[in-house]
Parts: sequence; C-alpha cells; structure tokens
Amino acid sequence: MSISKLCNRIFDEAIKAYNVTDSVDAACNNPYPLQTIEHYLFLKNWIDNAQWHLEDIIRDPNIAPADALVIKRRIDKSNQDRTDLVELIDSYFLDTYKEVKPLPEATINTESPAWAIDRLSILKLKIYNMQLAATRPDANADHRTRCNEKLRILIEQDGDLCTAIDQLVDDIAAGRKYMKVYKQMKMYNDPTLNPILLGKK
Repeated sequence: MSISKLCNRIFDEAIKAYNVTDSVDAACNNPYPLQTIEHYLFLKNWIDNAQWHLEDIIRDPNIAPADALVIKRRIDKSNQDRTDLVELIDSYFLDTYKEVKPLPEATINTESPAWAIDRLSILKLKIYNMQLAATRPDANADHRTRCNEKLRILIEQDGDLCTAIDQLVDDIAAGRKYMKVYKQMKMYNDPTLNPILLGKK
C-alpha cells in the first residue's frame, strides 16, 4: 500500500471516529499500537479535527473574552502538539530509509514527507466539511452549487497531493531525494526565548 493510501484510509477512520461525539473534549481512542506510523497518523488527524472545531468556536462573535482566551491557549497547545507529531512522523521516514545511500545527484525537497502529510490531513478535513456544507438541508441551490465547485477543486488537490507525496517517498527510497528533520524551534512557546514570557520569569 502506498503511503498516501495509508494516510487516506487512516485519516478517514479518524474523521469518522471524531465525529461520533463531534466534541473538542472527546478522548482520542487511538486503535493503533504506540510508536507505529498508523498510530501517529490517526493521532495527527484527531488533533487536526479538534483544532478545526476550536478555530470555529473562537470565531463566535458573541464569545466571552475569558472563554476566547481559554480557547486560544488550547489552540496554541494544539499547534505545538501538531508540530511535535509531524517531527515524529518525519523521524519514522528517516529511520525507514536510513540505509539508503543518496545518489550523487540527489536533491533535497522543499518540504519533508511529514509536512506534506500534514497538508493532506487538513485537506481531508476540508473535503469532509465541504461535503457537509454542500448537502446542508437548509442551504439554497446557489450555496450548494458554490460548495460543490469548491469540493471538486479540493478533490483534485487531494489527488495531486497524494501523487506528490508518493513520488517524494519513492524518490527518497531510491536515493534520488534526501531528507532532513529540522526542529521548528518555535520561539513564542519557549519561556527562554519569548521576550514576554522571559519578562514574567
């Protein structure tokens, strides 16, 4: 099974599992063993699901400022969890292909496999939610037409992205590309680097 097919299957499973409760507070009952690529992919999409809905909640024009701050803090933590998980997924690819010797003409890609998979996870959520919007019972015909056109484009993007991910992983496996894992080193989360947090210590 290609990596994109594996991602699509597990992302669909995670979306279905998340929407059993459709709650940002629901526990992630990951069905896959710890430290497997399947476990990481399921958790990745679950985090994206929850953050998707947190982003919806915080845009409520009537949200109380105190509640908005709580949600913002949750989004910040979710972003850090997401970044950490992407780095774990890239570490999986590094380990999988550690014996591959890059060809003399090998080049590095603009993004690693895991960051492309990160985009695929978000894209699957866009497709799922656009399908809901396109079939909303109270929507008029114009709304449905516009949503279906957007859905068509998203599905095309999905096909293109899956092809690109598979090509990248195949190129790494064959030594035509090589990869590195660069830690994101987000400064705003680091109490020793963020000047605001530094002043609070």
